[in-house]
Amino acid sequence: MIKERGRRIGRREALAKLAGAAVAVGSFPPAFGASPTSSDEWPQFRGEPRLRGVAPRAPAALSVAWTHEAGEVIESSAAIAGGVVYVGAQPGKLLALDLRTGARLWAYESGGDIGESSPCVADGLVYVGDLDGTLHAVDARTGQAAWTFKTRTEVKASPVVAEGKVLLGSYDQNFYAVDAKTGAKAWAFETEGQVHATAAVADGVAFVTGCDALLRAIRVADGKELYNVSSGAYTAASPALVGDHAYYGTFENEVLAVDLTARRVLWRYKPTERQFPFYSSAAVDQGLVVLGGRDKVVHALDATTGRVRWTFATKGRVDSSPVIAGGRAYVGSADGRVYAFDLADGRPAGEFEAGGPITASPALAGGRLVIGTQDGQLFCLGPKA
Repeated sequence: MIKERGRRIGRREALAKLAGAAVAVGSFPPAFGASPTSSDEWPQFRGEPRLRGVAPRAPAALSVAWTHEAGEVIESSAAIAGGVVYVGAQPGKLLALDLRTGARLWAYESGGDIGESSPCVADGLVYVGDLDGTLHAVDARTGQAAWTFKTRTEVKASPVVAEGKVLLGSYDQNFYAVDAKTGAKAWAFETEGQVHATAAVADGVAFVTGCDALLRAIRVADGKELYNVSSGAYTAASPALVGDHAYYGTFENEVLAVDLTARRVLWRYKPTERQFPFYSSAAVDQGLVVLGGRDKVVHALDATTGRVRWTFATKGRVDSSPVIAGGRAYVGSADGRVYAFDLADGRPAGEFEAGGPITASPALAGGRLVIGTQDGQLFCLGPKA
């Protein structure tokens, strides 16, 4: 078993105090801020709009390539595009770092704490929400504000870009579509509860799980609801789309598979021993649905039947959402570790001790895994530059 202990390095770097200001502290990689052109990138939460949580290349080992002291807390999961890591950190910073070296390229001050909202990179802009309810669009090269869009209260969902629109949920119970270039509101769909989860998008339809206990299918073009399916419970996890199925967990301690063609729940999984909510979003690949639970356990389920294939107990809550790559699953835990498992049978394949609780989800690109901790450390695991 691979086991490494992360160490703090350096002091927190001084940042500009004005909202919207950017501090450039490094040189730009050649493809800085480019739109994703390779499948070996991670430009948004869960890697791509279907939110499957699958990457083409795994890190050779869970060894430290670099670390960066980012701020007080990192709950945001990183985006990786054009050789640059983008991540939100409290209090109110969006950072751009060189993927190879960890050098800070710029820091954008949002003016409001960036909590769980994870950046999304598209067409030279980086989008992220904050706890003041603002969606920020930031120039990926310079770190300067392009535009902002204000909702009525906090944003914890991560933005997704589809059909020229930024799609985003808010705790004001609305699901928004905003013009990606200008920030003008295209439409808003009012739900019956807070919208915490990130939308999954496929074939011009956004699938949104919500605190109103519904999975909604909303047309991206005009915001029209096409149909909804009852989850039977408050839902904070985001759906993963594979074929015509959606997979996600609920706060009623269940994991659901929904048949999007038949518009009904196909199966429900509920652990028999311990009853705790599922906050983690699922990764789905090779016929397995893998996600963490607040029972401190990583669960791997058969995607067709919902039956347990394997489980692994950590020593803390698993709110982090797994990533699957190279026949392995990777996930963080509140016990301060990043775990790797053999996807087929759940055997431990590596472990990294970060030294601080982890609720953020791993991002994986170019054979490097990037993840932050609650004590403000950002780790890049993989080969050194």
